[in-house]
Amino acid sequence: MWWLSLRRRPPFSCPPNPISGGSISTDLRVNERIRVPEVRLVGPSGEQVGIVRIEDAMRLAAEADLDLVEIAPQERPPVCRLMDFGKFKYETAQKARESRRNQTNTVIKEMKLRPKIDQHDYATKKGHVVRFLQAGDKVKITIMFRGREQHRPELGYRLLQKLAADVEELGFIESNARQDGRNMTMVLAPHKKKSEAQAEVKAAKAVTTAAREAEREAEAEAEKAHREEHKKTATAKKPRRRSENLDPDMEA
Repeated sequence: MWWLSLRRRPPFSCPPNPISGGSISTDLRVNERIRVPEVRLVGPSGEQVGIVRIEDAMRLAAEADLDLVEIAPQERPPVCRLMDFGKFKYETAQKARESRRNQTNTVIKEMKLRPKIDQHDYATKKGHVVRFLQAGDKVKITIMFRGREQHRPELGYRLLQKLAADVEELGFIESNARQDGRNMTMVLAPHKKKSEAQAEVKAAKAVTTAAREAEREAEAEAEKAHREEHKKTATAKKPRRRSENLDPDMEA
């Protein structure tokens, strides 16, 4: 047929992605893979061309040095667009990569306690929970029961409620206390998002670093001023005469 004489493009095959190491999968049909008699054609700038035969659409794509891409196969007739498919896939992969980079991963820390924990250990464990919440991480609190402690679940429940009350300024109860065999668990979630917590930690580090630099510079200036003042107030040593170096018992 006459359109076969046009410059044909090989079917698009997805090369390995140099960024992620895998291949870019696609469900879009391109060029010769589109096997319908006619399509609704959209130009490269988004302009509506109208319903044309597939041969004419392929010819227009070849003349414009672009690909014919089926973007809405469920329509009747299917909607196709003229575009640089390689560039389109590259930009799509870049956007997906940027989205994954900016995505915040939710981390759940775990802290284990005993129902009869002493006050010192409780303070230490609470300090860890506070640090986790300040960093924007969720914390799973686990109360471990042993022996006859399993018959006193109210001890664990009261301990969990006490801990939640002690850190209520930093987090809230996302999952209420529930018994799971020999353990009782509760999940605390931070009030601030992970990104906000990281930004605050970064800002606090920057302030601390700047304060330390200023302190070191001040100490260096003070030391320099002290050395200069010492040089001004120091008296010059009197040079010794030649006769003072001689033994008085020696004859001249």
